[in-house]
Amino acid sequence: MALDLLDSQTVQVVDGKDLDWRMAIKKAADPLVQKKLVGNDYVDKMIQVVDEQGPYINIGPNIALAHARPCPSVKKVSLSLMKTNQPINLVNDQHPVKLWFVLAAVDSTSHLSVIQELSALLMNAENTQKLLEAESVEEILDVLGHSKEV
Repeated sequence: MALDLLDSQTVQVVDGKDLDWRMAIKKAADPLVQKKLVGNDYVDKMIQVVDEQGPYINIGPNIALAHARPCPSVKKVSLSLMKTNQPINLVNDQHPVKLWFVLAAVDSTSHLSVIQELSALLMNAENTQKLLEAESVEEILDVLGHSKEV
């Protein structure tokens, strides 16, 4: 299951009040950088794309899916999630976000199953609401259907 990429190492819950959208993307991607699944250049590219194209990564109310074109520093298909307790405006106040997903792809197709599973999860309004209300990584993992992790 592609959503198994989200686990206790790739999911985080933070307050968010001291973050802007660029910092939020960096912080959301940090677990992937720490695990050496992506390089900092990929994180910079995700931010650059939003700078150039606007808040198109805002895929639903309070949800962003940060991503960029595949690059050599992406070692494998990866996904992380940072939930912020405070909404952070993506580019402007028309796009408040609390769920910051980061997707890294190695090519143009291998990540499609991740997008399909993530879409199915987020199209369920009850799941999305539970994610938005989650106060801990464990609560998020419960919504994702993961068993308890240490």
